[in-house]
Amino acid sequence: MAQEAQPKTDAPAAAATVAGPANAASAAPAAVAAEAAVKPGDATAGQARAAVCGACHGMDGNSSDAQYPKLAGQNEQYIVRQLTSFKSGKRQNPIMMGMASTLSSQDMRDVAAYFSSKTPLPGVADQALVERGQTLFREGDATRGIPACMACHSIDGRGNPGAMYPQLTSQHAQYVQATLKAWHDGTTWGDDAHAQIMPAIAKKLDSADIAALASYVEGLHSADPQPVAATP
Repeated sequence: MAQEAQPKTDAPAAAATVAGPANAASAAPAAVAAEAAVKPGDATAGQARAAVCGACHGMDGNSSDAQYPKLAGQNEQYIVRQLTSFKSGKRQNPIMMGMASTLSSQDMRDVAAYFSSKTPLPGVADQALVERGQTLFREGDATRGIPACMACHSIDGRGNPGAMYPQLTSQHAQYVQATLKAWHDGTTWGDDAHAQIMPAIAKKLDSADIAALASYVEGLHSADPQPVAATP
């Protein structure tokens, strides 16, 4: 329609035909160069960038306010994915969308590397909810089509960095409960297959399931938070 509105001469049409491929050709190397310039996350560089994050998430990633998630020890690639989703608007949160909008791809990797290097402080589960939460986490409920949480997040809640399944261990129950409820009620963080996993599962959980799982996750932690180095 835009071309039809132009004067019907051959010159503009020819110019447009030539300019399109030329612009595309010049843009492609620039995009590749920009991506190549992004280096692996640097925790030292990320510490300075993460200072502003400390107001909500704690300077070491252990937030004191349970409405904000702990980021300490979280999988680096998972943090990058979430920051990217906030920046693009796929994941909605006014505070985080504003914060992420100022970050470059390299900033995201550096901040993620910093928080990933920290150790999450252990939480405490409500003993009255442990049995139900543990059953759902370790076994799921086949009668309702609910898979075991540990199938993706591992038996100790450390997650699966390669698949970008997040760490859950020691996470605030309040945050986990609010997130599961949001998924249950229809919230999604994107339209790709990976983003559809948890909303589909959360819809099968009732409020008691969500409360029990959230509490169990907060109290979930291993005795040795760091992997033991192999001996020769």
